Amino acid sequence: MTTMRRCFVCAADMQAPSERHLTFPDGRRRAFPLACGSCGVLLDGPADASRWRAHLSEALARETFVSDGQAPYGLDLYTLRIAATRHGRGVRPLDAEGHAALLHPHAEQAARAELYDLDGSPTRPVSLGLLCRPFELDGVLAGLPAQAGWTDDVAILLDAEAAPPRAVAVPGFAEDGVRVAARPLEGDFAAQRNALQALARHPWMLQLDADESLAPAAGRLLPALAAMAEAGAVRSIGLGRENCVDGVLADVFPDVQYRLNRRDVTYAGRVHERPLLAGGWRESFITLHGAIEHRLSRAHVETRSRRYEALDPGRGRPEEVEALLRPYRG
Repeated sequence: MTTMRRCFVCAADMQAPSERHLTFPDGRRRAFPLACGSCGVLLDGPADASRWRAHLSEALARETFVSDGQAPYGLDLYTLRIAATRHGRGVRPLDAEGHAALLHPHAEQAARAELYDLDGSPTRPVSLGLLCRPFELDGVLAGLPAQAGWTDDVAILLDAEAAPPRAVAVPGFAEDGVRVAARPLEGDFAAQRNALQALARHPWMLQLDADESLAPAAGRLLPALAAMAEAGAVRSIGLGRENCVDGVLADVFPDVQYRLNRRDVTYAGRVHERPLLAGGWRESFITLHGAIEHRLSRAHVETRSRRYEALDPGRGRPEEVEALLRPYRG
């Protein structure tokens, strides 16, 4: 058995020493020396990742999840909700204590919850928002019919001279289901995202850039995820992003992007913008059911950080260039 580089739940390379404990249903209180800084799963030293993953997958296939006090890992309810999404499942707390634990991660109670299939569960309508430049518009429009199975509202915001929304005919959508507006970016990505967010007709919006895509099968679960989020007082959902540089998956993964947000959520940051949440990360969670594909060229990677640093000194992330140019390592 070896120490895992990446989390067996979410694949993040964020293991760190932990002082967290979990109390199991039988009353046993147990310490865990390691934790994932992304999903929060607790780890008990070196491990066989494939065995742990199989053990957790079996537990997530049941109608009710009850934490196994003998397993070499542990989850609170917040982390269980993340883990369940990989299998297209949602969680519901079993009692008032569970509801409170979900609202205050990471709680000490080991996870107990009802499990259900997201497919066929209650939903909330989700708009799709896309940022692009004028020369990218035709390509963006060509990809929209595949998304008509999960959204009926699409807003596209061009980086161009300001113009009000106009309807564009796209197969699979109603006459005014797809609208194109324009606004100059002017080096402020948060302001552009906020303008796009304001165009949503539904309570939630997924935002993508022109060089990003999400598989339609992953999109179909977004309305159910939005409903589960609202039940848990969550306002922002992060999706992993696969950065493919000249077709090669980069080592920057899962590169979580908080792009599925309630319409009233706003972004901050001229570059590498993030949603503003009054309650911080506790008002968000990560879904593992699908990832955004981000298509990049080596030339773009090599110049992007310098350009971002000029726009917002100290936030350009020049250290990311090496990792983006390094092929993915498990």
